[in-house]
Amino acid sequence: MDIQLINIGFGNIVSANRIIAIVSPESAPIKRIITDARERGQLVDATYGRRTRAVIITDSSHIVLSAIQPETIAHRFVGNKES
Repeated sequence: MDIQLINIGFGNIVSANRIIAIVSPESAPIKRIITDARERGQLVDATYGRRTRAVIITDSSHIVLSAIQPETIAHRFVGNKES
């Protein structure tokens, strides 16, 4: 199994093999997931102080916040799978 990495902005990289979902942070359930992850110590804020535009959910229950759009991350994910 090859390790595939996805750039999520500002030089931050996440393992593509561990990603379950890439979602928008706008809904109340996602905001609750972010709050719960922060309390558990499983939140990774990779926004560099910018607005959160994508929430990445991993198979280890870690939540990663990114300042780039979910569509952009998804295109990088798909592009990485094809190469």
